[in-house]
Amino acid sequence: MNDKPRCAWCLGDPLYLAYHDLEWGVPLHDDRGLFEFLVLETFQAGLSWLTILKKRDNFRRAFAGFDPKRVARFDGRDRRRLLADAGIVRNRLKVDAAIVNARVFLEVQAAHGSFDRWIWSFTDGRPVVNRWRELREVPAQTPLAATISREMRRLGFRFAGPVVVYSHMQATGMVNDHLVSCYRHAEIRRLAATTTI
Repeated sequence: MNDKPRCAWCLGDPLYLAYHDLEWGVPLHDDRGLFEFLVLETFQAGLSWLTILKKRDNFRRAFAGFDPKRVARFDGRDRRRLLADAGIVRNRLKVDAAIVNARVFLEVQAAHGSFDRWIWSFTDGRPVVNRWRELREVPAQTPLAATISREMRRLGFRFAGPVVVYSHMQATGMVNDHLVSCYRHAEIRRLAATTTI
């Protein structure tokens, strides 16, 4: 590990560090990637993100490479397979939610051209750049996350409460929640300035 200043939450585990340095907060405009985080955030609810990261490859295999069209076609046999898969989080409600969410995801794509266009419309296509100085300042949810959550639940998404939605926003770069002291804050801010939908 180099000596660059980072958000303290990622220190102590190489997997967390790589995720922080390469993915977290980077504006994501790929529907499959957005669906991947939607699935992972669903399963993360109530657990640590590190737990999910350690099982990420297993989730990718179990959920057809995070292809929403394939997941939307999962049937009872697939559901039983997932619930028997020790490589993922075996939670019946979360498995059911992932399958339902894939179907709603496709409906959003059909209605708006892409999930990317729809979800990023809540921020006018640009990331919200925060300027937190301490980890304790970073919120678990925001009024914007609550607004998106209400709309997602209205459309039929499950496990889409404001905390899950805000985690999704952080992961996919809809918000830049790196501390200002973290070297990634400025890098992502510059990247975001040239990235729009």
